[in-house]
Amino acid sequence: MTKVKQVGLLAAGCQPWNNDVCAASGDRFAYCATLAIYIYQLDQQYNEFKLRSIMSEHKKTITAISWCPNNADLFASASADNLLIVWNVAEQKAVARLDNTKGVPAAVSWCWNSADGVAFVSQRGPLYVWVYGNSDHGVTVHKEAHSFLSDICLFRWHPTKKGRLVFGHTDGSLSIFQPGCKSQKHVLRPESLEGTDEEDPVSALEWDALSTDYLLDSQVGVLRIWNVSRSTPLDSIKLKKTGFHALHVLNTPLAKKAQSSCSPSKSQHTSSTSEAVPPPTLSQSRSFSLPPGHAVCCFMDGGVGLYDMGAKKWDFLRDLGHVETIFDCKFKPDDPNLLATASFDGTIKIWDTNTLTAVHTSPGNEGVVYSLSWAPGTHTSTHSHPYTCTHTFTKVTFQWKWFCVCFEGDLNCIAGATSRNGAFIWDVRKGKIVTRFNEHGKNGIFCISWSHKDSKRIATCSGDGFCIIRTIDGKVLHKYKHPAAVFGCDWSQNNKDMIATGCEDKNVRVYYLATSSDQPLKVFTGHLAKVFHVRWSPLREGILCSGSDDGTVRIWDYTQDACINVLSGHTSPVRGLMWNTEVPYLLISGSWDYTIKVWDTRDGTCLDTVYDHGADVYGLTCHQSRPFTMASCSRDSTVRLWSLTPLISPLLLNILTNQPWEKIIGNTDTAMVPGSPPLLCGKVSRDIKQELEKLNFDTTTKKLRWFSECFSPPGGSSNLWDLVSVIMGQDDSLLPGSYSRGVMHMKHLLKFKTSEAQELTIIKMSKFGGGIGAPSKEERLKEAADIHLRLGQIQRYCELMVELGQWEKALAVAPGVSMKYWKKLMQRRADQLVTEDNDDAIPYCIATADIKKLVSFFTGRGQLLEALLIAQGACEGNIRPPQTSAINNTTNDVENRQQYQSLLHKVCGQLAEWYFQDGRSVLAACCHLAVDNVKLAMSSLIRGNELELAACMGIVLGEAVDQSTAYCLELLARKYMTQPTWELSTDILRMIPENHILLAKVCAFFTGSTAEINQLHEKCSLPSLEECKALAEEAMCDGDLFSAVKFHLLTSEPENALKIGIDRVKEQLSGSDWIVDSVHPILDLLSYIRTDHLLMPKFTEARSELLILCGYIGGLLAIRRQYASIVPALYEYTSQLLKRREVSLPLKIEQLSTELDAWQACTQSNSNPPSESQKETFQCLERRILPVSAVLCGADYVTGSNLPSHSDVQLSCFTGHRIQGPVFLLEDGKSAISLNDALMWAKVNPFSPLGTGVRINPF
Repeated sequence: MTKVKQVGLLAAGCQPWNNDVCAASGDRFAYCATLAIYIYQLDQQYNEFKLRSIMSEHKKTITAISWCPNNADLFASASADNLLIVWNVAEQKAVARLDNTKGVPAAVSWCWNSADGVAFVSQRGPLYVWVYGNSDHGVTVHKEAHSFLSDICLFRWHPTKKGRLVFGHTDGSLSIFQPGCKSQKHVLRPESLEGTDEEDPVSALEWDALSTDYLLDSQVGVLRIWNVSRSTPLDSIKLKKTGFHALHVLNTPLAKKAQSSCSPSKSQHTSSTSEAVPPPTLSQSRSFSLPPGHAVCCFMDGGVGLYDMGAKKWDFLRDLGHVETIFDCKFKPDDPNLLATASFDGTIKIWDTNTLTAVHTSPGNEGVVYSLSWAPGTHTSTHSHPYTCTHTFTKVTFQWKWFCVCFEGDLNCIAGATSRNGAFIWDVRKGKIVTRFNEHGKNGIFCISWSHKDSKRIATCSGDGFCIIRTIDGKVLHKYKHPAAVFGCDWSQNNKDMIATGCEDKNVRVYYLATSSDQPLKVFTGHLAKVFHVRWSPLREGILCSGSDDGTVRIWDYTQDACINVLSGHTSPVRGLMWNTEVPYLLISGSWDYTIKVWDTRDGTCLDTVYDHGADVYGLTCHQSRPFTMASCSRDSTVRLWSLTPLISPLLLNILTNQPWEKIIGNTDTAMVPGSPPLLCGKVSRDIKQELEKLNFDTTTKKLRWFSECFSPPGGSSNLWDLVSVIMGQDDSLLPGSYSRGVMHMKHLLKFKTSEAQELTIIKMSKFGGGIGAPSKEERLKEAADIHLRLGQIQRYCELMVELGQWEKALAVAPGVSMKYWKKLMQRRADQLVTEDNDDAIPYCIATADIKKLVSFFTGRGQLLEALLIAQGACEGNIRPPQTSAINNTTNDVENRQQYQSLLHKVCGQLAEWYFQDGRSVLAACCHLAVDNVKLAMSSLIRGNELELAACMGIVLGEAVDQSTAYCLELLARKYMTQPTWELSTDILRMIPENHILLAKVCAFFTGSTAEINQLHEKCSLPSLEECKALAEEAMCDGDLFSAVKFHLLTSEPENALKIGIDRVKEQLSGSDWIVDSVHPILDLLSYIRTDHLLMPKFTEARSELLILCGYIGGLLAIRRQYASIVPALYEYTSQLLKRREVSLPLKIEQLSTELDAWQACTQSNSNPPSESQKETFQCLERRILPVSAVLCGADYVTGSNLPSHSDVQLSCFTGHRIQGPVFLLEDGKSAISLNDALMWAKVNPFSPLGTGVRINPF
């Protein structure tokens, strides 16, 4: 099992290079990044689209895709290397390939007359048709579609009119072909282009399936609707201000559930950086209608949307993304939640790693941005920075400050390096480039580095062979000449005047700025090809590493003038390099071989290799305050977030079990001893230790919180601890500012949301807006009004609607405040309209019976007859004032409160399940904590395999979650039942009050010498081996079979326990009234027999019987716990063992088949109702398994389970299908199951699915 966990994915945007790059079918849609195809599918339960898979077999730019109209599982894609592929989406694999398309296909489309025919075209034709299903894979040419006068952008077959075909051209014209009719070439060109040579390419094109004549196309971000019998478009619609680039229409609407309370707000999909224009309302006089269904829209900024053309709204609108190679990524020095990325697409983008959304993008296009560097975050002065950084250890808020005489900057500044436009500084807050550096001319700058220790200095290195050091106001301090291009540079983190460079001449150089010499202090030779990046160790003075095109990483010791290690394993050039900031020996590298490798530099061991990226890996980074969360970027245009915590997981358990500091924090010399356990040596861990030493109380809670936040990836851990603090009674004034942006406790929701609405309202008094991507004044007021309305603060809502000029909405709900208020509001509106001399004032005056005002209004306009009619009507009693007396209703009575509380719990539970099914178990736990449901919060963490975090939280919450904490600690103990962490396993179990049997299990499974076993027995307060033998015989004489089995397992001959235990279980199963809880304890105990004894050939029959019994009872436990995905596998496993092994058990294969069929018929979605016999069988099963606590129910779903991999493809040996999310390899090194299935399997049956008798440990 991999030690590095993927915990987040920032998907690539849709490429703007080609037109035919989006497609859809049924409940799926797809778009192309440069090298991969992203497929989204509708989640019917939650009515939202989720990324399901990434197809990445193309090695060059993808130019077109098309979905098969006759088979929703098939689509075709073409690329710039003249390759055409047919994919099966359900199986996530290629099913056919055409390796020579005779040109780069500009567009692809499935043929109207062939289920396995794909048409494609390049430039000016001809149109080719490939029938991939034929044995000869023949390619034919369309008879008429050739010799065009303008290049083809894309083409479409009509979905119902056979053979009808339209082409869109780069000059803006269309060409239409119909069998039996005269061809129409280059018609329907926009009037503005007629008679000119100007090109305005058609970017999207679709037929209306309800008509043979209606056609949709798009140009320069505008959707046009045509009737092909006319020369002008019927309508033009702009869907997005940034301009939209490609379009695909689904001819039938998606079958979707009605929005339910459990579905999260669609606002989460709205781009924070690209404003969508509301679709216009069509007037009733229009003689046409938009095509039904949905349009997949791809925008010039890389954004992707799914537009409901019937409801005229966005069903899905995702943030912009990078559309090309991402060369670099860096965390903001003062905020571990903000990550900046630099791309070939010419932009730098800033991402919120908690929400995985873009929050800023650099202005304009810089060509290619190779590198970026944030302004340092460790400066003090009198200039206050707009971001506040909460010091999590003391809960004191500090303001980071920085002031420069030459350049006024702050932590919101990023320096970028480009291919041809020099270097620049982007002020994020101001939204503009404030400084440019052009010393390298038009030569590409490959790396830029802002000094960590001197904020005035910035270094750049370039293809011109120079590394230039300058001040931020442009004054050149040093120009270090190299014999060839310089690709990388890095400032020493221990000496502000030392910088290292990597050069094309294969050498690493170190320069010292304090001297006037332009010669390097040291030159390190040894690489066999050019050196790219170099990185100084943050923890070991004088140590630096370099990555090279020779595929190696070399470790250099500046003090010894030597290479002290060569890390070999990559098969292509090395680009990304990152030292860990807490564990001195951990180094991570990324390569053009698509992999990320984690190294132990003490002995050069590769600890793990990650294959999830689909192309070259360029950038690697982590933040000092969250040292075990890594970000990576790649040529596949994605950014991925990783947790490195599994690499050092015993450390958190040492903290949890309150081990001495020497086992947690140490110096680099101790940590660098080969084979020694990991120790924390960085600044963050030292700061935590110092702060804890200052505390006089509550040190356990603070210690667990601070370290778990340090170890945990983004995604809710801080939010979770804030909620725990609220539950434990912490003063609200100590809550950080970020608390109100997460899941809040129910007692704070009203308070903080009202405050948020008030903050939004303040914008009406503000002279300036909020910067890049900030909402307008009107949008903020509307957002504030919506919050007030949902909080039941109707009057505030009404006043903000009046502020926005939306009187009708205000008046519609004003009676909810009081009739008196409604009347007053009506009068205000009437006054306004009267002042404007607007006839709309009349109904307002009549409704409020303001006769005097209305008569005055008419007479003032000379409309005396109207004034007379009003006065007459009033005299006759037809115009009467509204009833304003209040009806005495008590809305806060006990019954209503109980109903609202119940509803609140229900909604929180539904939201928690949505988070959980999205692979975010920590946020799911937060939802349960928000309503004080601490047990279900623990359950969410345990089911998400966040065991360390769950244990920390459980210890802090105390008695309320004792049982859940004990179960969590038991699972953790199983995790560490291996060398060299046996003692840690027993330390964990000793934290559980009733731990005698649990400690006996660990000791029974322990392998070692007699002395070592007896030593562990003594530590666990258990008898020695010899004493256990005597106690086992004594228990047998007393008829205490369970104790006999236990003590036999603790002897040097544990196999003696097998016959006793198995015979007892056989006896129970032979009866008719047994239940799982009477059988499972003894089987569970037997499963801890030492593996070397269980696998002895002479115990083959006993071993087989134990495996079969554990498999069968495991299947029943899986039914009880609702582990639906592994129930069939457990029954199949048990059946296969019964078939192949010679055993004598009261189980029959037919019985297993009957039980499985009954379970499936009674619990799984099935069109056929269960038979009476199946109902009876299932009722018998239910009596045997008995219900279990809701805390233990529900399938496991770990973080990252919903994240598709580019290249690490494994098929489950349970289902034969591709595994999405983390994979668990079985003991043969080949067979694989999903980590989720492995966790559930191990919880109900500890033995491997391969039937070998080996225990599995996926925890």
